Amino acid sequence: MRDIEKKVVSNLRSLSASMISKAGSGHTGISLGATTIFYSLYNNSMKYYPACPNHHNRDRFVMCSGHASALLYASLYSYGFDYSLQDIKDYRTKNSKTPGHPSYNAMLGVDASGGPLGQGIPMAVGMAIAEKKLASRFNKPDLNLVDHYTFCFAGDGGMMEGITNEASSLAGTLGLNKLIVLYDSNNITIEGNTDLAFTENVLARYRSLGWNTIEVENGEDSDAISSAIEVAKLSKNKPTIIKINTQIGFSTPYVNNCKIHGMALNEVDLKTTLNNLGAGAPFVESGDVKKYLQDVVKSHNARLEEQNKVEKEYQTKYPSEYQEYIKWLNDDYSKSVNWSKLSNQEKDEETRTSSFKVLNELAQQVPNLIVGSADLAPSTKVEIVGGGDFSHKNPNGRNLHFGVREHAMGAIANGIALHGGLRIAVSTFMVFSDYLRHAIRMSALMNLPVIYVFTHDSIGVGEDGKTHQPVEFNAMYRATPNLNFIRPADRNEVKIAYKTALNGQKPTILALSRQKVENLSKITGKNAEKGAYVVRDNDAKDVVIFASGSELPLANNVAQMLEKQKVYARVVSVPSVSLFEKQSAAYIKNILTPTANLRVAIEASNDATWYKFIGMNGLFFGVNSFGFTATGEQVYEYFGLTEKNIVKTILKHI
Repeated sequence: MRDIEKKVVSNLRSLSASMISKAGSGHTGISLGATTIFYSLYNNSMKYYPACPNHHNRDRFVMCSGHASALLYASLYSYGFDYSLQDIKDYRTKNSKTPGHPSYNAMLGVDASGGPLGQGIPMAVGMAIAEKKLASRFNKPDLNLVDHYTFCFAGDGGMMEGITNEASSLAGTLGLNKLIVLYDSNNITIEGNTDLAFTENVLARYRSLGWNTIEVENGEDSDAISSAIEVAKLSKNKPTIIKINTQIGFSTPYVNNCKIHGMALNEVDLKTTLNNLGAGAPFVESGDVKKYLQDVVKSHNARLEEQNKVEKEYQTKYPSEYQEYIKWLNDDYSKSVNWSKLSNQEKDEETRTSSFKVLNELAQQVPNLIVGSADLAPSTKVEIVGGGDFSHKNPNGRNLHFGVREHAMGAIANGIALHGGLRIAVSTFMVFSDYLRHAIRMSALMNLPVIYVFTHDSIGVGEDGKTHQPVEFNAMYRATPNLNFIRPADRNEVKIAYKTALNGQKPTILALSRQKVENLSKITGKNAEKGAYVVRDNDAKDVVIFASGSELPLANNVAQMLEKQKVYARVVSVPSVSLFEKQSAAYIKNILTPTANLRVAIEASNDATWYKFIGMNGLFFGVNSFGFTATGEQVYEYFGLTEKNIVKTILKHI
């Protein structure tokens, strides 16, 4: 490494240490330990364009170790992205461009948010899947329109998380050769040395998962790191992991000490560290370093001109294919679906079957829609008939098989959505969705329009018993910010759910039944996009009944029985509380009907959300404990979710 290059590395360390010290919090250890890795990547190995940071054919970079955010921002600032020195100084402050963990913003060079350890590798796997699929679809023998790598920075902690093994196993199976993981191994965790809980041979594990493995003994040797990355790029059928041995807290008084993990250096320790780095005062950069970095930025922007020439040539030679590619990138097909072409429900059916029919009709209109399941497609009915299976040999397949890997499935879906060009729907049983809970939260945090299809959504599962009856899940998902949770009652409402998902910029969950639901399609659908709407009406001075999903027919039948007793009820379908709460105050007031004598909610869950609709004096017919093994009808009867019990209770109450 030349002297000027050593000075650039020291400058990145100086900026990182100064940022964290000024903020009074952060992770000095990894930010100063892994600096040479970032230098090697941004200076030598990664394709990016500061003049067009969100270019579709840039390399992607995911931070599995998001707590190294100071080092990321120092690198992005140094290599020409839209950060000022003041932004660097504002690290971890309110409304700054430099929050404590990276927050997804491609225009600022952040390709994914930094969540809890482990989320990064599966998101990178998703990006690599998207690149592989788009390249297979659009590249030509003489021109590559899609040709880039996905890099992921991970540490010892990330390697301990089970989700990384799930995702890495699938990546090896799929032969994602353009995925490169940079494994920063410093053998330190918050509690001490990794030997306390982590003694496995990580590279041996990855070899067994079908990966190429490389080790760089000295994490300060940028030439060795860069060379390893170039070797990784030569792989034709395997992803690559590069283990790079580093020293946590390099150049600080606490090198190789677990204390430095989450420590901000005080004034004395910062001064010592800067002296060790040959730096002066905090945030001061030498002129020769600035000049060197400006030249590197110019070289990357020059590559943008070369990329644009390739794209222009492709557009000239293959105009229709290029237009199609742009439509995929802009998600044009999702926005132009002819919803009137979708078939109507004619008989009773499970809402998972409604979803299957709608999804396959949508697949004909949205060619960039792909789907996947955690080994449950025959049960969740989330598959594109005739779409083929995505694999190493068939990257054009539209059906992804994640295996029994729910957690990785959700995070991989996030990576596919982050990459752009594809729409993704993934599925499992609702009760198993706990395994991918944090991936769903990351979808919401990053405004990713991932579609989650969760079937077997209630005690109606019946004989599978309490382990498979998700009585508490509706409440959890309704409480999650920036997430559409939709529990449709029939095919009309399923259409609205998919329309909401395809037209929106946030994740959507469809909660669907295994059991058949009575066909109410003659009265449902209108205004369903408002989240709650009237399906059976009268003056409603007596009772208003709210219900969702498979309980809507029950509510309708209760209303009919009450009418025979001269008690008149309005029935309101509530497929989505979050959509309803976005409506006007006048609409909400009308739906809630405050003039009614009694308000009732019916749902096979224990969700206290319903008290928003019925008030503390209303009646809620739901589930107040775990379920049990019996037929669905028997379980419903046990919890009082029958026409006879509900009518009897309402008549007593009024």
